[in-house]
Amino acid sequence: MVAIAQLSYSSIRAYEECPLRWKFLYVDRLPEAPRGYFSFGRTVHSVLEELLQPFVVPAGRRSPDGAHQRTLDEFPAGSSGTSRPPWSEAELLAAYDRHWTGEGYTSKEEEARYRALGREILLGYRETLEREPPRPIAIEEHLTARWDGVPIHGFIDRIDRTDRGGLVVLDYKTTRDLSVRDASTSDQLTLYQVLVEKNFSDPVEALSLFHLRSLTPLTTPPRDRSAIEELSVRVGQVSDGIRSDAFEPTPGRQCSRCDFRDRCPEFRPVPAPDRPRLQGLVDRFEGLRAEEERISEELARTAQELHQAAETLGVHRVEGHRVAAVRKREESWSYPPEVVRPILEAFDLSRRAPTGSPEEIRRLLRDPTVEAEIRRKIAESGSRRIRWYWELE
Repeated sequence: MVAIAQLSYSSIRAYEECPLRWKFLYVDRLPEAPRGYFSFGRTVHSVLEELLQPFVVPAGRRSPDGAHQRTLDEFPAGSSGTSRPPWSEAELLAAYDRHWTGEGYTSKEEEARYRALGREILLGYRETLEREPPRPIAIEEHLTARWDGVPIHGFIDRIDRTDRGGLVVLDYKTTRDLSVRDASTSDQLTLYQVLVEKNFSDPVEALSLFHLRSLTPLTTPPRDRSAIEELSVRVGQVSDGIRSDAFEPTPGRQCSRCDFRDRCPEFRPVPAPDRPRLQGLVDRFEGLRAEEERISEELARTAQELHQAAETLGVHRVEGHRVAAVRKREESWSYPPEVVRPILEAFDLSRRAPTGSPEEIRRLLRDPTVEAEIRRKIAESGSRRIRWYWELE
């Protein structure tokens, strides 16, 4: 059994996408190939962290057990905010060059395109700071908590103070396209809201994905209880799966970008010595499946011919040379809820058929304590289906 470690948004997503890939990453600790867009995102995030740090004014935060709220006296002196960009353009680009890594790009041309994009993003972002200085209380804040017994954690890009004293949870995105709908359905923001609510005493008033390519904050209200509960259930399922060593592969579109295909049983090739024997078994299986389908169709046609003949002759038993075919009858009833429910409610019988299943309705129809007129109304709301089938004796 795998001991459950703290779950992050990325690890939860990895398990839901493919439990076996999660095992390769978090149990076997196998490295993935570097990718340029990941390197680009980390570089831009690192520069923004340095750029915004002078703006940060820390806020009171709950202690781990929630017993008391920390105050500003517990933070180092001199941590006051600023109202102007702390760096010149030259200093900003120097920091960008210092953080840049060429890891994972497929070509020099691709790296050059990304590098130019990053310069454009950072210079544009610096201009927004001049026009509208932010009010962050935390930058790249690592938060931990237990959520319904499951340990979770995350690095929050930014937590801002609102004019009303609440908090905005903000995550930077360098992706090409992003919409408000992405923000309103983001599991990452939902998890971050939970982490912030469990660590800070002030309420979360908004969630935001900041689209860096367009310098646009895509802001939504905080998640309601139902959305949080829905994610909590999924996090619990991930935790249960990990605890029970449930690491089966889940093939899908994500397989095309997986670095572990050579280790996955879905894609592992059959060893050469075993290949002829298994190829023969596959061919045989294919032939039997085709024969099965042909026989099923022929069986259905023969049963239908027997049924038509039995109907015409008025018989239920037909002797063959070795066995007899006996016709059986199966009856089922259905009661559409939109029809039967008003009748039950009108005569105060809903509590005696709470689910409205055919079995409950049939029991009511056989109950002599229910008036005959009412039973007739209920019976008329239903429809009967007869299925005939054959058995051999």
